Amino acid sequence: MNFKITTIPGDGIGPEIVAEARKVLLRVSEVYGHSFSFEEVLMGGCSIDAYGEPLTDETIEKCKASDAVLMGSIGGKVGQSKWYELPPEKRPEAGLLKLRKSLGLFCNLRPAHLYPELKKACPLRESIADKGFDVMMVRELTGGLYFGKRKTEVVDGEEVAIDTLEYHDYEIRRIAKKAFEIAMKRNKKVTSVDKANVLDSSRLWRRIFAEVAADYPEVELENALVDSTAMQLVRNPAQFDVVATENMFGDILSDEMAEIAGSLGMLPSASLREDSFGLYEPSGGSAPDIAGMNIANPLATILSAAMMLRYSFNLTKEADSIENAVAEALAQGYRTGDIMDDSAEGLKKLHTDEMGDKIAELIK
Repeated sequence: MNFKITTIPGDGIGPEIVAEARKVLLRVSEVYGHSFSFEEVLMGGCSIDAYGEPLTDETIEKCKASDAVLMGSIGGKVGQSKWYELPPEKRPEAGLLKLRKSLGLFCNLRPAHLYPELKKACPLRESIADKGFDVMMVRELTGGLYFGKRKTEVVDGEEVAIDTLEYHDYEIRRIAKKAFEIAMKRNKKVTSVDKANVLDSSRLWRRIFAEVAADYPEVELENALVDSTAMQLVRNPAQFDVVATENMFGDILSDEMAEIAGSLGMLPSASLREDSFGLYEPSGGSAPDIAGMNIANPLATILSAAMMLRYSFNLTKEADSIENAVAEALAQGYRTGDIMDDSAEGLKKLHTDEMGDKIAELIK
């Protein structure tokens, strides 16, 4: 099968980690007889430098013309990068928000899996790390506070900033369906996270999730408040399977899950629309402090490529082969610096490109 992939290397470590994901995909194409073609475009700070804006119409059209998008990381350090001297709508992250909206990417999937070999990197107590966890965060991506009407005005001589949180019922219904469909392929449990004791948008969220649940009688629906969920994720993450929530809550909780999994460098993500099209990227940032040093962890980007094979291309065996190769590399003691345990014997520290080589070598 032939697939056209648009790549957005982005800023900081983005080009380094995307290169390793491409390397692994090319190895998959050799082993399984597929063909992947790549077209590289700019977005983020590098696009601002080249074109004066974080996302061009040409980049959007090239993404739309592809079968999927593979992205690295964008932006720099707030307060240290020249890009953050620009108005908010001209900064790197504005390009990402615009791209998600332009491509209709309303569903963000962030799996958090604690590999047995990395349990020492988990900051939770030993009994929880020994038990392990495997959670899928389903985050609504194109509604809520990040896309609501906003303004800053002067009222009675004082500056006031206003952001509005708005959800339409269809936005909640379609993300609920995605969550239940994913749960049907896992352990058949959905935890819907909201703030229904305070917010009207959350009360609508909870009601629609209950309506959609009626179409999935095999799946258990649990409602939870966001503050309680934040606590339970560090107390007992194994109790969760699929966690579904709105945009801002999902942004915060998924980063919490990244921390308890040991490293952002291990967490992939997928952003999907209603068909098979998706954008795939690591959950971590651009890490400009280590850009160009060949020490970034490429595994989250490589695992994002595996998600692309699974969700956009329906290549289940091929996705499994990448995920199995990552697990095998960790079991054999291969590590990048962020997940290295200097007190453990027999571990082998690899550079970014060496880890990409190792994963490609283990593809079967």
